[in-house]
Amino acid sequence: MTLILWGIGLVLIVEGLALALAPLRMEDLLRALARIGQDHRRMIGLAGMATGGVLIWLARSLAG
Repeated sequence: MTLILWGIGLVLIVEGLALALAPLRMEDLLRALARIGQDHRRMIGLAGMATGGVLIWLARSLAG
């Protein structure tokens, strides 16, 4: 449970930093995402999830 809370907290920090430091760039990014197709956005999401899973697995295997 602690690991989940750490992960959620880190995601919120990174997302908050992006919105706080570059709000206009975030608007540009959202417009760009709206222009690409739904299937392409889905693949980007799946690739991000897979990358995150690999990073978590790597961190856990190096820690213990």
